[in-house]
Amino acid sequence: MEQKLKAFERLLVIMDELREKCPWDKKQTMESLRHLTIEECYELTDAILEKDLKNIQKELGDVLLHIVFYARIASEANDFNIADVINSLCDKLVHRHPHIYGDVKVENEEQVKENWEKLKLKEGNKSVLGGVPKGLPALVKACRIQEKAKAVGFDWEQKEQVWGKVNEELQELKNEIDGNASKEKIEEEFGDVLFSIINYARFINVNPENALEKTNIKFIKRFQYLEVQALKNGKNLQDMSLTEMDVYWNDAKKL
Repeated sequence: MEQKLKAFERLLVIMDELREKCPWDKKQTMESLRHLTIEECYELTDAILEKDLKNIQKELGDVLLHIVFYARIASEANDFNIADVINSLCDKLVHRHPHIYGDVKVENEEQVKENWEKLKLKEGNKSVLGGVPKGLPALVKACRIQEKAKAVGFDWEQKEQVWGKVNEELQELKNEIDGNASKEKIEEEFGDVLFSIINYARFINVNPENALEKTNIKFIKRFQYLEVQALKNGKNLQDMSLTEMDVYWNDAKKL
């Protein structure tokens, strides 16, 4: 523990020195750091998906730096400091884990999630969905919406019911397309299909964001293999037929 505290103290000292002496660090505001923080979080998620532990360690450090940076900026206006950030977090964790720090009994993680959402409502949140950030990517936001609704009992009972809903939404989408519906109506039905698919993923314990990103990565690798092999054979993708490209694509799948 002492070693960890010394490391954190060292970070705080360095942050103070940078804020006072470095022209770039002195100029930063919470607003100027915001887009950089988002970038760092995405870099961390990339490292996690790649199972690159060395890079995960590095990216966690970058995210931690941003947390300390925001707290340092706030402390200059006497709004709050890093101790306030940590203590408020600790207070929240203790309060929202009564099964650890109180006399509440739980049997599984689902009951923990349910208690968490109920406590948030008691703390003054007007809506169960009020804590879902507006700026979240749509796929991630759909996951959070569904998880929060489930925590208060608004959910399907069986995955078969959800799969039935997926098929129902697919049929509604097809009907709108076949009926030459407006772009807005087709878009609405397409959104319903995606939402129901994400819901089904939850029932089969699949993280749809991770699943889609892994497919993205897989497609990129296979397509880049196709590009390299075509170049080796003196061919240009624009001049190749789909059948010709499929030969390389199938080779990539085997690899």
